Amino acid sequence: MDSALAFIPLFPLLGFLVNAFFGRRLPQAVSGGLASAAMVASFAVSAMAVWQLSGLPIESRAIEQKVYTWIASGDLAIDLTFRVDPLSAVMILVITGIGSLIHIYSTSYMHDESGCEFARYFSYLNLFASFMLVLVLGASFPVMFVGWEGVGLCSYLLIGFWFKKKSAADAGKKAFVVNRIGDYAFILGMLALFAQFGTLDFQQLATRIAGMPVETGVFGLLSVAALLLFIGATGKSAQIPLYVWLPDAMEGPTPVSALIHAATMVTAGVYMIGRNAVLFSHAPETLTIVAVVGALTALMAGTIGLVQNDIKRVLAYSTVSQLGLMFLAMGVGAFGAGIFHLYTHAFFKALLFLGSGAVIHALHGEQDIRNMGGLKRELPITYWTFLIGSLAIAGVPLLSGFFSKDEILYETFHQGHVLLWVMGALTSLLTATYMFRLVFLTFHGERTPHAVPSHSAHAAPSHPAPSHAAAHPAPSHSAPSHSGSHLHDAPPAMAFALIVLAIGSVLAGYVGVPHALGGHNQLAAWLAPSFQAIGASAGEVAEGAVAAEESAAALELTLMLVSSLIAVAGISIAATIWLKRRAIAEAMARNYPGLHRLLLNKYYVDEVYNAAIVQPIRIGSEEALWRRFDVNVVDGAVNGAGAIVASWAGMMRRLQTGSVRSYAGSMFVGVVVILGYYLWK
Repeated sequence: MDSALAFIPLFPLLGFLVNAFFGRRLPQAVSGGLASAAMVASFAVSAMAVWQLSGLPIESRAIEQKVYTWIASGDLAIDLTFRVDPLSAVMILVITGIGSLIHIYSTSYMHDESGCEFARYFSYLNLFASFMLVLVLGASFPVMFVGWEGVGLCSYLLIGFWFKKKSAADAGKKAFVVNRIGDYAFILGMLALFAQFGTLDFQQLATRIAGMPVETGVFGLLSVAALLLFIGATGKSAQIPLYVWLPDAMEGPTPVSALIHAATMVTAGVYMIGRNAVLFSHAPETLTIVAVVGALTALMAGTIGLVQNDIKRVLAYSTVSQLGLMFLAMGVGAFGAGIFHLYTHAFFKALLFLGSGAVIHALHGEQDIRNMGGLKRELPITYWTFLIGSLAIAGVPLLSGFFSKDEILYETFHQGHVLLWVMGALTSLLTATYMFRLVFLTFHGERTPHAVPSHSAHAAPSHPAPSHAAAHPAPSHSAPSHSGSHLHDAPPAMAFALIVLAIGSVLAGYVGVPHALGGHNQLAAWLAPSFQAIGASAGEVAEGAVAAEESAAALELTLMLVSSLIAVAGISIAATIWLKRRAIAEAMARNYPGLHRLLLNKYYVDEVYNAAIVQPIRIGSEEALWRRFDVNVVDGAVNGAGAIVASWAGMMRRLQTGSVRSYAGSMFVGVVVILGYYLWK
């Protein structure tokens, strides 16, 4: 199995190559089936690797494969090495397992695309999965960074898949540029660590950092390096201030939103902090920044999601909010809780995005939830699976999100961060409220669409997310008819993915049942070795994983009850306002127009960035750089060089007369000059 790790990213890479070069010649069934089979094969190899890993002693749970020596220059020696440990084991199962379901779902969802476009889509999807697997399997920072940049590239390609639509192309560019800002800080963090420790291997770094004192009350090199890495994480995982690309990423196909922006890519920053838990544990000042930024992001995104009208944008801001909770967990040192929520979130958020895709598919491209309603009876599979996902993300007891979210809130309170706990609790209340607002407006009531005024900030999202119908008009993607036309539920391939993810949304949390409920947090015990330096004894690892479970059980039960009441309260608020008395919502919007407009326009962050950064750069580029420096200096230098060459060529051309006498005379003059020079010297 040691030599088989490379096959995990290799299978989807081969799928990419086949579809990229030969896909347009293949039938859609073959093209989509090949891409899906590549992901299933990768999942099978991943499962075998994890099974082998589970049989190893706790203190030595790691499987490595050195593919080749990549860089060897002076003191820098970097091997292309893949490593599976408990943390990366969780990630590869999530990526390949949920990725396989999304590929299968896509074979039906994207069936209206032409052959070459269909193959292009699956080639991008496979390439993304390959890079994401390199990211989590990399045994060193440089290998991780290859995957880190690769998923950034694929995100650009997939978000802008319908590149003929300007909003999609702009969204892809926005994601690419914003992520490059974070990546610049990521590189600086890597360089700082290499300058200090002379290595970029994760295990070697953890061992050397473990021997250093914790930087309590000071902001030393470890804190600076950790902060730079965290800035990189804010770009990839959409945290303040670099979160603005994620909502616009909804311009891409809905399965892309499920794969990249719910289950895998956006969790890369959370994974990176967990991978470097020893470093961040030695930088408590940076950890505090991580926790505060995570809590603020979670709360802010939750308030925005409360008023959005595009079904995918509600889920987009929900993703930003849930990522904030993961960073809150990381910031308070509860690395296992953060990864636990990453794992459960992958199930229910992928389910919710794919469920929204089934709704959009049934309504021929409609995404405005105000034009929906009454779909419960007509789309039963979509409704019940979407409801399960909503219950899970709301934190309803006995579903997966309840266990992981409760652990984050418990760890935050238990560590003494009461204010951050309050922010997390408010986020949970908002989550339950806006998710069931979405459920009630989409599936309940009557489908009575109305014309949505485009001129009012109160009436429509400022940046409506288009569907593939808008980008690629086709008879089957016409404007939705609400006059009682028959609606079809999810086709078999889509329904299969929804049902499996719904089952996961119910059961995934049971690997982390807390001690207070009579269980044992098996996931925490499994992950514990990955958050410590090599050398910790098996006894230390096991004791560290269960110590928190066995203490303060009464406190945990109390907070669990509070979390449950918060979930029920959020659902009740949503039911009162958007199910029973919808006039309340309209009255609130009228009575508080400023607040409603502020939330609907996302606190005007995009507008501020545009005025403060984008426009000055654009104006400076057009006025100062393009019209002066570029035209006068750069173009002048190039054109001047061409003019000089043309002038000399014209002079030299006159010597080429074609007359033998002229050539003989020239040679005679040359010989005389040379002899004269030597005689004179």
